Order: sequence, then structure tokens, then C-alpha cells
Amino acid sequence: MSFQTIKVEDAAPGVRVIAFNRPEVANALSTKMGRELLEVWSGLANDHSLRCVILRGEGKHFQAGADLKERNGMTDDEWADQHRLFEAMIRAQLACPVPVIAAVHGAAMGGGAEMTLACDFAYAAEGARFGLPEANLGILPGLGGGPLLVRAVGPRRALELITTAQPFSAEQAAEWGLVNGVVAADQLMSHVLEIAKTIATKAPLSVRGAKQIVHRGQDLDLPHAMNFELEIYNKLFTTQDRREGVAAFNEKRTPSFEGR
Repeated sequence: MSFQTIKVEDAAPGVRVIAFNRPEVANALSTKMGRELLEVWSGLANDHSLRCVILRGEGKHFQAGADLKERNGMTDDEWADQHRLFEAMIRAQLACPVPVIAAVHGAAMGGGAEMTLACDFAYAAEGARFGLPEANLGILPGLGGGPLLVRAVGPRRALELITTAQPFSAEQAAEWGLVNGVVAADQLMSHVLEIAKTIATKAPLSVRGAKQIVHRGQDLDLPHAMNFELEIYNKLFTTQDRREGVAAFNEKRTPSFEGR
């Protein structure tokens, strides 16, 4: 596939990298980028060879939010149409069946912070900066930033960050739980790629099931969350991959999983 505002490549077997590719404008989210991201995320649902996705940015920044030059002068209807596209895009990202890892460097502001939050987990480079500055513009986060931030850092911190619109550092993001760790900038992609490659070696149905029980389970009370976990578990122990995993353990060899 050929795109104008993003890059898509396979970095290792089962590992796909999606990169924002408008470095001249800090990878600002334009209508064109929204359409291309929606196309890519939507196409992943039926890719059974996929094991993990990495989301990153080209150039000096991860993604600095919406393209405000493009938005300048938009009518209310044009703004609403664009935002409906962005809403579909973020929902398609959230629906990705395999883990999505953000590799964040430079600025991750507004929509960039929200797309980080919409990943399953994230790592940040030293010097990365995050923020939800929408209150400076007379709006609010509109791509799930509010509820996703609450889930990541808790309601008190989330409300502080949204209402003050103040940027915060990679180290603060790690302390509060928004990212999993902070690494040297020149080691960010190699670090995240190693994690993605590790995930790619695991039983793919187990990995996809784990994503379901974590995300759906957090919205259920404990008894219902445990029941949902058991539903997934009961499907997995009848699979060929479970038989292969146990056989490989007993035969002291590396398992060969096929996702069935």
C-alpha cells in the first residue's frame, strides 16, 4: 500500500510499524492522514498473520495534534465532518485485535497524546513531551482522551491535566502510568521492537485473548470479569496451539504456533 501521510512496513515477522509521516509539520493530523490511518487500522482486523503493531512518528516528533492551519476558517459543518472521520479512525485503532505499542519521541500533544492513550501500552524517549492543550482552544479532547486518560492516570490527575492544559514530561508520564517506561532516544525503536518481537513469538490466540480480557474486563465487576476470562480460557485450551505449547515444553523445544 502507498500512502502520502503515513508509512506502513513490516519490521519483523508478524510485527507491523505504522509511522506518521508529515515531519515538516510535526506530523500534525490532517484530514488526509485521518483517512489513511482509518484505512490501515480497518484493514488489520482480518490479518491473521499479524502479532503486534508499533505506532511511531517520522522526524523530530511523534505527533503534535491536529493540523490547526487546515482547521483555520473551517465552518462548523466542515469541522464536524472532519471530526467524525477522526472518531472513526480512533475507534478503528482501538479495535485492532493485537497489541499496539506507541514509541513516543518529541511532542505528543492533543491528538498525539490521545493516539498514545489509544495504544495498549507505550514507551517514551527521554525528552518527550505530552499534553492535552484543548482547553486553550475552546474545545476538549475528542478522541477518547478523557476516558482513556482517567483509565491510565486516575480521575484526579486526569482532570488536572485537561483543565490546566499544561504539558508534562516523559518521566512524569511514566510515574503516572501513561507510559510503561522511558528510554534513551537512540534506543527507543530498538527497545520497542524487541518487545514487539517477543510478543510475536507467543501463542497468537493467547495474546489476542489477553487484550480482550484486559480491556473488556476493566469495565465489568469482578465476578463478570472472571466469567469473561473463563470464556476466553475455555476456548483456548481446545486449540492446536495449546497442544503444541504443552508438547514443546515437554520436548524441550521452541513451540511453533499457528494461531489455531
